Amino acid sequence: MKFIIDTAWLKDNLYKSNVRVVDCRFSLAEPTVGEKAYKQEHIPGAVYFDLEKDLSSIPSKHGGRHPLPKIKRMKEKLEKAGINNEVKVIAYDDGSGEYASRFWWILSYLGHKNVFVLNGGFQAWIQDKGQVDQEVPSFDTTSFEISINNAMLASIDDVKKNIQTKDSILIDSRASRRFLGLEEPIDKIAGRIPGAINKEWTEGFKNGYWKTLSEQKQRFSEFNCTDSFIVYCGSGVTATPNILALVEAGFTNVKLYAGSYSDWVSFDENPIEKG
Repeated sequence: MKFIIDTAWLKDNLYKSNVRVVDCRFSLAEPTVGEKAYKQEHIPGAVYFDLEKDLSSIPSKHGGRHPLPKIKRMKEKLEKAGINNEVKVIAYDDGSGEYASRFWWILSYLGHKNVFVLNGGFQAWIQDKGQVDQEVPSFDTTSFEISINNAMLASIDDVKKNIQTKDSILIDSRASRRFLGLEEPIDKIAGRIPGAINKEWTEGFKNGYWKTLSEQKQRFSEFNCTDSFIVYCGSGVTATPNILALVEAGFTNVKLYAGSYSDWVSFDENPIEKG
């Protein structure tokens, strides 16, 4: 697939100077778990990017639970990690896919053309007997030129407008019970954004690996190649595997509503749909 690589490729290319590996392991239930796991062992040469410290900014009243990171701070973190516009960047998490996909989306949004996700993540690396170490690498600070791809991002105003125009297909990536408004374990109001259809992000995976290209195309077979999409979830994290899957399946007009449902329900006047 285009943006998903396997462990065999990484084994063959791990020590090349133009390859950077990024560890994105994280747990929403226990936010310190990922960094602790990284310090215990990681793929050699990997640098750590934390979902909440690095791949998000501090939440406020609006903007969702995981607002996009401040561009200046993200640029500095990338440059300190030796990531410029030329290196090939491979992101991994535990294999669940959402945190590596969040990194993939952000770096692509900032203009990087050569960023990938490791299929199966760290679990696949271990199963395939990949090397690990505890060394925290250091790189010469480099320069990363930001070139924002605005075509990848939808604002809350875009979503409001789309409810009326239906120019884009609005995809809710959350579990079906949350989509239907039957339960809501995190956000203050159960339900969904009006007009959305449900495509659970976990359906893009099987046994800890991304489904094949043909299977991803089958997931979205009711759509046309010219369709445009706005994808959301609870806070802009688990929507990104669906975005990656759509891109892999050949769709080219796919946007993330970064604030997602947690931003939507932070405005009391926004309508909610259930059932």
